[in-house]
Parts: sequence; structure tokens; C-alpha cells
Amino acid sequence: MTAERPSLHFQTAPGDPADKWEFDDKPREECGVFGVFGSEDASVLTALGLHGLQHRGQEGCGIVSYDGDRFYHERYLGLVGEHFAGSDVPQRLPGVTAIGHTRYATAGGTILRNVQPLFADLALGGFAVAHNGNLTNARDLRERLVQDGAIFQSTSDTECILQLIARSRRQRVVERFVEALHDIQGAYALVCLTKSKLIGARDPIGIRPLVLGERAGAYILASETCALDMIGASFVRAIEPGEVVVITRDKDGKVIVESHFPFPRRKARPCIFEFVYFARPDSIVDGRSVYELRKRMGRRLAEETGVEADVIVPVPDSGVPAAMGFALASGIPYELGIIRNHYVGRTFIQPKQEIRALGVRLKHSANRDVIKGKRVVLVDDSIVRGTTSRKIVQMVREAGAKEVHLRSASPPIKHPDFYGIDMPALSELMAAQMTLEEMRKSLEVDTLGFLSIEGLYWAMGEGKRDAANPQYTDHPFTGDYPTPLLDYHAGRAGRETQLPLIVENAAE
Repeated sequence: MTAERPSLHFQTAPGDPADKWEFDDKPREECGVFGVFGSEDASVLTALGLHGLQHRGQEGCGIVSYDGDRFYHERYLGLVGEHFAGSDVPQRLPGVTAIGHTRYATAGGTILRNVQPLFADLALGGFAVAHNGNLTNARDLRERLVQDGAIFQSTSDTECILQLIARSRRQRVVERFVEALHDIQGAYALVCLTKSKLIGARDPIGIRPLVLGERAGAYILASETCALDMIGASFVRAIEPGEVVVITRDKDGKVIVESHFPFPRRKARPCIFEFVYFARPDSIVDGRSVYELRKRMGRRLAEETGVEADVIVPVPDSGVPAAMGFALASGIPYELGIIRNHYVGRTFIQPKQEIRALGVRLKHSANRDVIKGKRVVLVDDSIVRGTTSRKIVQMVREAGAKEVHLRSASPPIKHPDFYGIDMPALSELMAAQMTLEEMRKSLEVDTLGFLSIEGLYWAMGEGKRDAANPQYTDHPFTGDYPTPLLDYHAGRAGRETQLPLIVENAAE
């Protein structure tokens, strides 16, 4: 499916070329999901959890709650704090169960009807779903469902899941949900809410992350552990690839967690970009500290691309851990040579091109005393189109840098993504269109260096990349795309036979 533009921090004139990827030239992960089961403060905890996941999406947010009688549903364009920070949230969204979502759009436009969670009244009762990822067969699914009479209310790929569940003839909602999973392909971490259950699911090779937490007897599902920390919840475990977890109550009213594996087990292949850029550095993803891994990336980057310099400067905020590792390995002092302004509004108006050209300076400013007369190594996590990198280099030179050396703590991005990363098309990826030397000249730096793919895998603790069966989903760097997660036609045929709804089942 064609990915649409990411959220911008600045508003530009419709149709203007500067309107796309101009001021925040980074790959975009489209959303974060969160759910609570068994707490009187469910909606408040969900709002706080979404605050912890705000870095995963800034275009829209929503919460659905259930109070034992009815569902309550609120969705908005904008930031979580703009809509769910008031003391009236528990009255607006009552209940002991709730799910929430914060998004960037990779499938469907930035319009309110596409903001999640999506909700529908089905034959078995209300059903809400929040989705992190991208369904690669959504277009085919949508065409088939429309031909069968389905009426779509959004352009989001996530609505295909609701439509599949609605059309299932299974008697139990979990079986309907699992049947829908057999029909979809791509990457997903799903959090769903029914009248009696909180359901989570992770795609068969675990591209997108999902974790389970616990707080005062309530269970939580979240995209990252930093969201658990936000509400004082303890980390229980990561949801396994291919797992469907069902949180409900037994006949005595005790909260229980059931674990189902409706797909044959496959080798996990999580998205390596979660570790490079998407996840917050204080998160633990699949048992690994993101902060420590990024420092290791910087350390290896220094070993592979070391240069004589006076100061190591991170491009804030994402380049900070890697720059620290680079400085430690190289012995060159680490300094905050660029200061980030965290208070740039989303709706800052830039009526003229010459004003829009100053956009990067609204977000970053040079610390002249650190930079002037120095040989500077700028360390960033990645380079996509090069637009922001070029402006930062220019800013550092204007601050008096004697030399500017740019380093990326990930390999060159040469291939687009179809599994939930919102990045430019192949024609706009700098490394796909230029040689290293051409990139260096275009960025106007003295030297340019990238972490090798072997170095990235070393930093991840893998030793080396297994070319036959890669340990991670790394196609933006390698072009090695994951095979389809489930054959589409087999999925359709399976609906007419007895699906293996539960291969393994274990209740906690």
C-alpha cells in the first residue's frame, strides 16, 4: 500500500513541495497501542500510557472504554495532552477496561475517521481495535470485502480486521478474531476490547512489539515498556511472535490471562528499526535495553569510521546514545553542540518559503562555544532524504566549525518499507540514488560514514547476520524483505475448512 506523508511539526501551504518530509526527515513508525483490564482508573491509565507512547505517533489519538453497560469512544486529531489531560476523563470515559491508540498514518489519510481505536457494534457485541503496523494485503482484502457487500467507514487498513470479524460465522469472539488473523498479511501488534475481554496479538514473526504488564491486579498491554513505567506498572513479559493473549475473568471473577498460538511457530524476526530509532531509549524491547544497544552502535561506528576530531556532537535527541558510545570508543570529548527546542508547536505558520527554510532552526540551534574552531563529528541515528542533515551541517558551519564529519549509527537506507514504517519512496531515499561520495558532497561534509550491516548486528549481540535466515527485519538496509506472513489464498481457503484456532493454550 502507498504510504502517505508523516506528521509534520510545521503547517505548510497545501500542495507545496516543502509540505512533505521537509523539517523532520526521519522514518516514521505509525502508532502506539495501549490497553488496561481491571482498573477503576482504566481511561486515566490509558491516557497516561499514550503519553508514554507519544513519540510513536502525533497525528491523532483515541480511547475506547467499557463500563459494563456501554462503550464510550473518543477520537481526536492532535496530541494526547491536548484532549485527554483533563480531570473529567474518568467521567467522559468510565469503566474498568479501556484501550487507546496514538498514530502516524501509513495507510489511510490524516482524517478523523481514520483515527483509532476503530469501533463497531457486531452481532456478538461491541468490538474496538487498535493497530500498530501495516497490512500488506489490505487492498486485496478491501476489494473482496466490498464485492461481498461490506461498507467501509474509513480508508484505514485496520478496518479490514473489523469487517472480517463481522462476517465470521464463528460462535465465540476470540475465534472470530483468530479467523480474521488467518486472512491478513503483514505486520501487526493489535490491542482489542470486547464486553468481557482485552485481547492482544502479535504477527507471526514479531515485526511490531507488544508487552504485557501488571499494576495493582490490573493487566496492561502496550507497545513499549516505557508506557508501563509511565503508570507505575511492572513488566511481566513480551508477547511472543504469533501469540494471541486474552485477558478476561473466570467464573469467580478473578482476572486471568490466556495465551493462544493459532499459527505454526516461526522464527522471530522483529523490526531492527525499533532498536535503531523508533523505541524510546528507556524501553526494553524483546528483553534488550534500547539505550545500551544504541551506545553499542555508536561504539562500533567509531571503530569502523573513526576520524581525527575535537568534539563529538549528537543530533538531538535520537543521536544521543550513539554519540555517547562513539565518544567513549574514540576518546574524543562528547558535548552538546546542538540544542533542541522542545516547544515548537505543530501549527507554527510559515507563509513564505524563505521563512519555511528557517524551519530547522526553530527545532535545533548551534551551541557556538562548543563548535567554534573545532573539528566536529555529528552523530545521528539515520539519514533518509538528507534535507534536515544538510541544514544542520550548514548551521554547524555557520557557528564556526573548522571541519564537519557526519556519522550515521545505522547503515544506508536504500529500500522502502511496507510493514509500518512511513518513509519516502525509493526515488527520495538519498542512499538509493547516490554513491557515498555523492552523498558527502550533497551534504557538504568533510567526511561521511555509516555503520555497516555487520556492525549493526554486532551491536545487537548477534555476532554476524545470518544471510539465509536474518535475525531481524532489516530490509530498509538490505532489501531482504520478509516472506509473506501467511499465504493469502490459503487464508481464504482456510475459512471454508476447520482452522487450527488454538495450537497451544496455557492459562496463567
